[in-house]
Amino acid sequence: MMEEIARVVASDSQGWLTVEVELKSTCKSCSNSESCGTSAVAQAFSSKTQQFSIQSERRCEAGELLKLGLPESVILKAAALIYLMPLFGLFVGAALGQFLGQLLEFNPNLGAMGFAAVGALLAWSFGKQQAKRLEVDAQPVILAYLGMSINLQELAQ
Repeated sequence: MMEEIARVVASDSQGWLTVEVELKSTCKSCSNSESCGTSAVAQAFSSKTQQFSIQSERRCEAGELLKLGLPESVILKAAALIYLMPLFGLFVGAALGQFLGQLLEFNPNLGAMGFAAVGALLAWSFGKQQAKRLEVDAQPVILAYLGMSINLQELAQ
């Protein structure tokens, strides 16, 4: 299970929490980050957050930290849909274009290239729709209630 720390932004009386998760970049952990141009760009656009709602069994206050979990199978299925479906569509489209090009007596290479592009785009569109449906069905679960966060800037003053 993949785990992530989230901060409660808001809560309502029916047990729904709005939580915020900071999206992390791997560029900060690399040993070459000082001499890397990609690291400089990543740091300029870092500290992005994502907010979503989750159901809670107990009442939480704004600023409280939660440990959330999401099964790896969900992420692997979504990655397979997004990356492997277009590749599959590319190969099927190319084979179909090659076959139709030979059958209809026009350049089979042009047919293969055209159908490959169309097949990849159609498969990518289908994979994206299925990944969104999978994302809606896969809700993170609260693994632990970690309490209130400590603001180090307030403590330093």
